[in-house]
Amino acid sequence: MEVYVQSSKFKIMKKLLLILAMLVGIGVGTYARDNYAHDASVLPQAAKVTISKNFKANVSLVKIDKTLGQIKEYEVILTDGTEITFDSKGNWENVETSVKKSVPSGFIPKGVSDYVKKHHSGARIVGIEKERNGYEVELSNGIDMKFDKEGNFQRYDD
Repeated sequence: MEVYVQSSKFKIMKKLLLILAMLVGIGVGTYARDNYAHDASVLPQAAKVTISKNFKANVSLVKIDKTLGQIKEYEVILTDGTEITFDSKGNWENVETSVKKSVPSGFIPKGVSDYVKKHHSGARIVGIEKERNGYEVELSNGIDMKFDKEGNFQRYDD
């Protein structure tokens, strides 16, 4: 009889632990859930200023990426299809346009712009991403390049 009681208690404890683990998982999942908005009101002021100064299109969708309940970044899609990623403080990290458009000049360091004009005339910059050591640039002809923080060409990227 004693073996049966211990086995039964073990099964009950096991079920309780499983239920507790599931509840914690659901709670963490809910807490870390991304949010969506259809206007710029949820963005930090710096992001709002960047959009208004550089783009004619309106905000279509904002995805707020969260990690452990803290905002990690904002992914913004404009009505013209342009995508901009901002960090939690509203500093831009990445801008991508369609192949028919160009990234506004305000995002492009002079050295990058000069290099593209000289070595890839006719191509437009359709994507730029800030990286730790500089910039990654994508051209309308499909070429990807790396530049340092000062805008000096480093290499072509795969």
